[in-house]
Amino acid sequence: MLWLRALHIIFVVCWFAGLFYLPRIFVYFAASEDSATRAQLAVMSRRLYRFVTPFMVLTVVFGVGMITLAPDYYLSATWLWLKLAGVAFLIVYHFQCGRYVKAINADSDSHSHVFYRFFNEVPVLFLFAIVFLVVLKPF
Repeated sequence: MLWLRALHIIFVVCWFAGLFYLPRIFVYFAASEDSATRAQLAVMSRRLYRFVTPFMVLTVVFGVGMITLAPDYYLSATWLWLKLAGVAFLIVYHFQCGRYVKAINADSDSHSHVFYRFFNEVPVLFLFAIVFLVVLKPF
């Protein structure tokens, strides 16, 4: 169980690093007027998205692995269901990032840097909520 937990935490950290940095690249892309800079940022966004997507998958795999080792405990815990709802939202957020990466690489994205600045803050809020749920287990 401790190995699964350690691997889960490692891949959560790796995934979140991508979820924090990828939208930041979107901000820079939307704010840039230089075509060479925009092209470089588009490539960076595509490569980063491809790099962090396996971390999302491994986060889920090791999380499910922990649940299967003690299903009676985990599946009866309200805090876990709330955490899983947050994780489901983050998976949707991750795939939305993929849509933005695709639009940026096709040079068809029309969002402003202000939009992306707000979009960039979403995973921070979920990180706080999920960590508090896991550590405090309030429900």
